[in-house]
Amino acid sequence: MKLHKTAPIITGLALAILTAEPAQAAVSESEAARLGKDLTPMGAIMAGNADGSIPAWDGGITSPPAGFTPGDHHADPFAADEPLYTITAQNKDQYKDKLTAGHLALLETYPDSYKLKVYPTHRSAAQPQRIYDATKVNATRARLVADGNGVEDAIIGVPFPIPADGHEVIWNHLLRYRGETVGRWIAQAVPTRSGKYTLVKFEDEFDVLYAKPEAKFENLNNVIIHFKQKVIAPARLAGFILLAHETLNQVAQPRSAWTYNTGQRRVRRAPNVAYDNPGTASDGMRTSDQFDMFNGAPDRYNWKLVGRKEMIVPYNAYKLHSDQVKYKDILTPKHINQDLARYELHRVWVVDATLKEGTSHIYPRRTFYIDEDSWQILAVDQYDRRGNLWRVSEGFPINYFDVPTLWSTLEVHTDLQAGRYLAIGLDNESRMYDFNLKRNNKDFTPASLRRQGLR
Repeated sequence: MKLHKTAPIITGLALAILTAEPAQAAVSESEAARLGKDLTPMGAIMAGNADGSIPAWDGGITSPPAGFTPGDHHADPFAADEPLYTITAQNKDQYKDKLTAGHLALLETYPDSYKLKVYPTHRSAAQPQRIYDATKVNATRARLVADGNGVEDAIIGVPFPIPADGHEVIWNHLLRYRGETVGRWIAQAVPTRSGKYTLVKFEDEFDVLYAKPEAKFENLNNVIIHFKQKVIAPARLAGFILLAHETLNQVAQPRSAWTYNTGQRRVRRAPNVAYDNPGTASDGMRTSDQFDMFNGAPDRYNWKLVGRKEMIVPYNAYKLHSDQVKYKDILTPKHINQDLARYELHRVWVVDATLKEGTSHIYPRRTFYIDEDSWQILAVDQYDRRGNLWRVSEGFPINYFDVPTLWSTLEVHTDLQAGRYLAIGLDNESRMYDFNLKRNNKDFTPASLRRQGLR
C-alpha cells in the first residue's frame, strides 16, 4: 500500500492565482456587467483556451434531443466521440500538471487496472435564463456573514459568480441550481476488495426553496432546502427515513434533522447528521458532508482560494447514467469500471480547505476542484491526520437537458488505504429523476415522517 504524502497542490505558471483579498460584500456594477460578455452568466471564462483544447462556451445544452420523453434516461449527445488519449500508470507523468493529486494516486495504487480515458471537451453546462438573471443581481448584492459561514441578500442564482475567496466558491456549489422540487431513485454500493456488494436503494426528495421562481430572500426564514431520504432496500434497512432542513446561515441556525426508525416507530431528532458522522448505510466509507460532494456548514475549515486551472476531470458521464448499462458492469473490484468513465479537460476553481484550530474532522485537509461553468464539485482529495492522501472523491456529471442543469449522476469515494470504494447515485436500473415532483411544506415535516413510516 502506498501512502501519498501531502504535496503543494499547484505550482508553476500554469495556475492563474487570484488576488487574495478579504471576503467582499459584492462586486461593482461594472464588474457584474462582464457576466454574459467575457464571462459566462455563471462567471466562467467565456473564451476557450490558447490551444483550443477547451472550446468557448456557446450556451451549453439547453433543450432535450428529438424523441426525448420526461422520465427517460438521458441519451448521450456525445456518443460518437472517441477518446483523444488514455492516461495510465505508465504515461501519467506526461499529464501530471493537469491531474489531481487523487487521480495520480489512483494511477499509482492500481497500476494494472486504473486509467483515465480523456475525450474531447464539451462545455455542456447550462441553466435556465432566470438563474442567469438572478445570478447577475446577486453579484452586486450578495455578501458573506458570520465569518463566511452564512450568506445574505442572495436568492435563486449563485451568490458569487466573480468570487474573491474560497468561502464564496464553496457557497456557489452549495447554492447552485439543481432544479426546484426533485425526486430521484438511486442505489449505493460499497464493494469488498473482491467485488461483492449489497445494493442499498434510496428514494430521495429535494425541495429547493432557495431556487423557486417565487423565492425571496426575506421569506426563506433561513431554510434553503428540504431534503428527505427513505431507504427502500435491503429489507433489513428498509423504511428508515431521514429528513433535513438545510439553512443558509448555519451559525445562526444549524441544520435541523430527524429520523424515523421502523423498529421503534418513532421520529427522533438527529443532531449528528452532519460533518464527519457516517453517511447513511455507508459502511463508514463516506461522511455525512461528502453527500453531493460537499454539503452543510463550512465553519470547521479555512477555505483558501488557490486559483483557476485547466485540469482533467470527470465530465459528460452519460455512459455511467445509461439504462443500457447494468450496475454489475460499473461495480468492479477496487474501483469502478474505468471503461465507462469519461474525463475531459476543463477549467476548475481549486480550493484548499484546512481544519481550523479547535475543531475536529476526520479529514484535516481537503482539496476541492469545482467546475467553472456550473459550480459543481468534480473531484476532492481528502487527507488523513498524518498528511497522507486517504480518500479520493469524484462527481461524474451530466447535463439533465430537460431542466437544464449540470449535476453529478454518480459519486464515487475511493479509499486508497482500504482498497475499497463507495458509489452512490446508481440509477441505470431504476426510474429516472422527476424534476416536476409535486410536494408542499407539509411533506417535509417530522409529522410527515411518521405518516410515511406507518403506511
